Amino acid sequence: MRPVRARTFLWAAAVSGAAAAIGHVALRTEGGAKVDRSLFRCMNRGHGPEADRFFFGVTEMGSLYASGAAASALFLAGRRREAARALAAAGAAWVAGQVVKEVVDRPRPYEDDPDDTRKLIAEPMGTSWPSSHPAVLTAFTRVAARELGLGAFARTALGALDLTVAASRVYLGVHYPADAASGLLMGRALARVWPRGRSAGSG
Repeated sequence: MRPVRARTFLWAAAVSGAAAAIGHVALRTEGGAKVDRSLFRCMNRGHGPEADRFFFGVTEMGSLYASGAAASALFLAGRRREAARALAAAGAAWVAGQVVKEVVDRPRPYEDDPDDTRKLIAEPMGTSWPSSHPAVLTAFTRVAARELGLGAFARTALGALDLTVAASRVYLGVHYPADAASGLLMGRALARVWPRGRSAGSG
C-alpha cells in the first residue's frame, strides 16, 4: 500500500507542478503571456450564435451549485457516501482556488482589455488564475467516478465534460486559457489524493 500511496502523491505533485508552471509562464514571462492572450483572442472572438448558446449553457456545470445538485441526485439514488465524498472534494477545490486567487491576483480578461473582450456572462467574483469552475467540476467528477466504480467510457465522457467547461470559461470571456488549464489540473491533482471510500475501486 505504501508504494502505491507514494506514487499517488508523486503523481498529484507532478500535476500540481504542471499547473503552477503554466501559471508562471503565462503570468511571469513575456512569451508566455503573449501566447496566452493570443489563444484567448482566438477562442473568445466568437464562432456563431450556436456556439455562444452552447458554452453559455454548459459553463455553470462547473459551479459549486451544480456539484451540490449532482450530489443531491446521488444521495436520492441511495449513493450517500459517494455523494458526500465527491461534494467534499468539489468544495475543497473551490476553497483552494479562492485562496490561490487572492495570492496571485491576476486580472480577468475583460479587466485587462475591456474593448477587445467578448464578455458573455455576468462578472464572476474573484480574480482570474486559476479558474475555479474546471477545478470544482474535475474534482467532483473524478472522485465520483472512482467511488461509483464507473468504467472507462463513462470516465472519458466525464473528462470531456471537464474540458468543455474549462473551454467555456475562455470562450465566454472570463478566463485566459492558462487559468482554465491550471484549474483543470488542480482539480485532477486534488481528486487523485482525495481519501477513498472503503468500497471504492482501485481506479
